[in-house]
Amino acid sequence: MPKTIQEINEKIKKGQVVVVTAEEIIDIVKEKGISKAAAEVDVVTTGTFGPMCSSGAYFNIGHSRPRIKIGGGTCTLNDVPTYTGFAAADIYLGATALPESDPLNKVYPGEFKYGGGHVIQDLVAGKDVALKATAYGTDCYPRKSLETLINLKELNEAVLFNIRNAYQNYNVAVNLSDKMIYTYMGVLKPKLGNANYCSAGQLSPLFNDPYYKTIGIGTKIFLGGGVGYVAWWGTQHNPSVKRNDLGLPKAPAGTLAVIGDLKHMKPDWLVGTSMLGYGVTLTVGIGIPIPILNEEICKFTAVRDEDIHAPIVDYSENYPNCKPSDLGEVNYKQLNTGSIKVKNKDVPTGALSSYSKAREISEELKSWIEKGKFFLTEKVAAIPSAESGYSFKPLKERI
Repeated sequence: MPKTIQEINEKIKKGQVVVVTAEEIIDIVKEKGISKAAAEVDVVTTGTFGPMCSSGAYFNIGHSRPRIKIGGGTCTLNDVPTYTGFAAADIYLGATALPESDPLNKVYPGEFKYGGGHVIQDLVAGKDVALKATAYGTDCYPRKSLETLINLKELNEAVLFNIRNAYQNYNVAVNLSDKMIYTYMGVLKPKLGNANYCSAGQLSPLFNDPYYKTIGIGTKIFLGGGVGYVAWWGTQHNPSVKRNDLGLPKAPAGTLAVIGDLKHMKPDWLVGTSMLGYGVTLTVGIGIPIPILNEEICKFTAVRDEDIHAPIVDYSENYPNCKPSDLGEVNYKQLNTGSIKVKNKDVPTGALSSYSKAREISEELKSWIEKGKFFLTEKVAAIPSAESGYSFKPLKERI
């Protein structure tokens, strides 16, 4: 019999809700079948923890005396530049932003020791951060420079706003060239020396809801150790890629834009990360509850690593030049063994995301729900699906 989110929330309120993780539902479905599992289980919790570049935070720093109009001027946090084109006291810090003093890849490969993602982690950890700002001065905002220390608890607003997170599947990156290369998928050794991937597989949120039946705009989530929401679909959202018989995408597909109060997040789940030879990013922890409203949704949440296939892509030639790859595909069970076959060669694998941390997130979210600390929300609007005609379009270069 179908359930509603309101009915599930009543069970949470009464302490009667049945919550399992995306790992646990696999064995329950195997033992009891889809029908009994769907009747017994109310919520399945998911998790993912990996580098997510399109992340950042916006802040209102408050007004100095005399006032300063940072909008149109410059502002750095621990020497990392922020975007100031909003207003007098609003700024946005991108996770990949780097200080002007960083040598970048002039000394190749660059180390990229500190950037926007690290500033966000420092703020969440309660550390003081140095703010420096310049302005051109106006009659109502006469001040032209400001240097001070800020702390997260003192800011008016501090909001994590990530415009592309929780990728639904991704490439397995390899290097066919004769030299070492440095990418956002990590260091790739020459001549198929390694293969890197980045997904929590069967624990990952969008693999457990491949057609976005329950996850949508307004969905309440675990974000960075606190509570957040799905704000929109993410940039590069591409639901129209090829899928297998289970509806699982066989290439990078859906993405989410997420938002939440940075003041309630934790540095364990928002980690500034340096990528040798590439740049900086923010490793983000996300967990999403899947309400088991019917048997179809329950069936989707029973997805296993061996059901999910990812494309193997050469990052020395094919990826940078937007050329199609013909190296085949591999499932996540194979990837997790530590070795795969590519061109008849045994290639060691490495994960940029942490499966153990994803498991922790799913367990933590499960605990919140069981203790009545977290209730589910109805999505207020759907994320575009392939049926809606939405697809990701490459840049059209024009002179």
